[in-house]
Amino acid sequence: MDQVLALRVFVRIVEAGSLTKAAGSLNLPRSTVSKLLLDLEEHLSTRLIARSTRTTAITVEGHDYYDRAVKLLSELDAMDDAARRTTRNLSGRLRIDIGSSLANVILIPALPQFLSRYPDVEIVMGVTDRSVDIVGDGVDCAIRGGPMRDSTLIARRVCELPFVTCATPAYFERFGRPVAPDDVRHHRGVGYFSALSGSPFPFRFIGDERPIEILPPLAASVNESTAHVSALLAGLGIGQSFECVLRPYLADGRLEAVLGDYRPAPMPLHLVYHESGRQNARVRAFCDFVVEVFGGLAPGDV
Repeated sequence: MDQVLALRVFVRIVEAGSLTKAAGSLNLPRSTVSKLLLDLEEHLSTRLIARSTRTTAITVEGHDYYDRAVKLLSELDAMDDAARRTTRNLSGRLRIDIGSSLANVILIPALPQFLSRYPDVEIVMGVTDRSVDIVGDGVDCAIRGGPMRDSTLIARRVCELPFVTCATPAYFERFGRPVAPDDVRHHRGVGYFSALSGSPFPFRFIGDERPIEILPPLAASVNESTAHVSALLAGLGIGQSFECVLRPYLADGRLEAVLGDYRPAPMPLHLVYHESGRQNARVRAFCDFVVEVFGGLAPGDV
């Protein structure tokens, strides 16, 4: 039995909540995961995880063993990473997750810099606006906007992303430019709807130091941020998105910003990862790089 691999499998089963999810995140056959867990339990002469046809549950003995296994594996990873750092040669697979527009406009164009520093690191990037199960899906690090609700994960604040309200010049020529938030009620909106509830998010503004929410009649709505930008560029209506994403189109005149005096509060952007990522040199290096890239996004003059 490869006891280190068996320990990693056991820890992943506990964190993922099932043998199937653990197998998928480790890229191992489920039969292999099951066999390694059984071998580990036979080696210890104790049951670590109670299993039925539908559920898995960690035993009392398993809880104590899990805590010790996590510490041991973290120390082992730290030893390996320290050895790699002495040769300045980080290597291995790094699974990350990020929203669509931030990936396409900000992160992917900057990745050659990261890979020039660490050419032996393989980036595996999940690009989706949906929230993912970081532990269950085997994600090392996710870049996410908004408040962090999962207190079991580490959230490192990266920056704040200002919003801009805009549309195409042709749209404004046809329908006029709003001069106050309430004017938006009489415009055609390009909305963004929640993948969870299916409901569109309202447009947000700050007026007289108080928040204002308005949902105009929608010409179209999408649940993917790159498609949202495409809908704005197509002239379907007026919408709100991150200024850093829309900046190229605002600069070349394809989009025009309005209601700059009523901008909503910017959205905080976080790096989110499991406690084990703190000891992973690849995760630390990537997090530092993301802070460098996104922290350098000074708000434009729009």
